[in-house]
Amino acid sequence: MLKLLMLALPLLSSLVHAAPGPAVPRGGIVGGQEAPRYRWPWQVSLRAYNIYWFHICGGSLIHPQWVLTAGHCVGPTIMNPNNIRVQLRKQNLYYHDHLLPVSQIITHPGFYTVQGGADIALIKLKNPVNITSYVRPVSLPPASETFPSGTSCWVTGWGDIGNNVSLPPPYPLKEVQVPIVENHLCDLKYHKHRSTGDNVLIIHDDMLCAGNEQSDSCQGDSGGPLVCRVRNTWLQAGVVSWGDGCAQPDRPGIYTRVTSYLDWIHRYVPKNS
Repeated sequence: MLKLLMLALPLLSSLVHAAPGPAVPRGGIVGGQEAPRYRWPWQVSLRAYNIYWFHICGGSLIHPQWVLTAGHCVGPTIMNPNNIRVQLRKQNLYYHDHLLPVSQIITHPGFYTVQGGADIALIKLKNPVNITSYVRPVSLPPASETFPSGTSCWVTGWGDIGNNVSLPPPYPLKEVQVPIVENHLCDLKYHKHRSTGDNVLIIHDDMLCAGNEQSDSCQGDSGGPLVCRVRNTWLQAGVVSWGDGCAQPDRPGIYTRVTSYLDWIHRYVPKNS
């Protein structure tokens, strides 16, 4: 299940490039609660225009001028930067918006479908933002960080709160704690529900699994951050990518593994903000 938020279906049908089969881009938070107002200062909302600037995906501020999101939110056919805006951390969608213009959208060249991997993209803001205690970048992990199975992490977003259950007004940012699931185990779980041959990987090395039947991301959370606290620092471990439904048995949420793309990110984003 791709995790894009279906608030304006006519436009989204032209913007979203869903993977074949049951994989759908992801969007909402299942089993969570409203996030405290000053928590997750790197969270952003990506907006596209159709009568109004509506939320299509999440993202994270990783530098004063750069946002990290999922490839399927803006590709594989790259959107015109004029058609996208970025809203920095707000508690409620559409409440006193201050939308920021975008100068560049870069989708990873290896991205085509979410199931194929490389579901990652960068968005450059026209101007750097002012960093405060309320709006600041999240740290990227060192390449050596593995985020072992059982690690408790957090995912945030404004997506659905259940399968086909939309987040109700006033659209508060939600959070949920999710456990990391080791890739091989996650792959075995997905094979239980698919006709894919046992020798064909569903969960690739550049993916990361997290969540269970009680806690997961869902439609509308695509592109948002999965963060883990390591040695007293919040690190972005993953980018919300896809899954089969939301909080389904034996089907954790699937995220793009950020450590797999650090070199690519730093081709464009300075290491020191």
